[in-house]
Amino acid sequence: MKILISILIVIGVIFTIYKGYDYWVRVNDEKALNEKARQGEDVDPNQLRGLPWQLEPKYREAVKQGAPGLKAFLEAFSKSPSFQDPRKAWIELDYLVMISGSDPVEAKRIYADLKARLSTNSVVYPRLRSLGRTYD
Repeated sequence: MKILISILIVIGVIFTIYKGYDYWVRVNDEKALNEKARQGEDVDPNQLRGLPWQLEPKYREAVKQGAPGLKAFLEAFSKSPSFQDPRKAWIELDYLVMISGSDPVEAKRIYADLKARLSTNSVVYPRLRSLGRTYD
């Protein structure tokens, strides 16, 4: 019986160490991504969290269709609780850039919504700030 309890304790300790390490790696990756964004380095939108894997193929198909496809994608999934910032904001900025020539009023509305929604420490904020001179 003592051996069984010892084995369970060892397994519990190993599992706790594994989960702690996994959390530590995730936090460090997110911190590095935020630091890159603050420094103005390019951010890979595919690494941003907020787009569930189930929506990834639909998003890729919408990108192939251009601005109308992205608009339909955003209208269909923007209310989904699993589709969140920062990836949602990045996709909205892509759409904003696509329609800026054909529908500047809509582009300014989207910009104002994003500016109100995003905080200054967001990964997407440097990209939003770079578009500020055009849409303010």
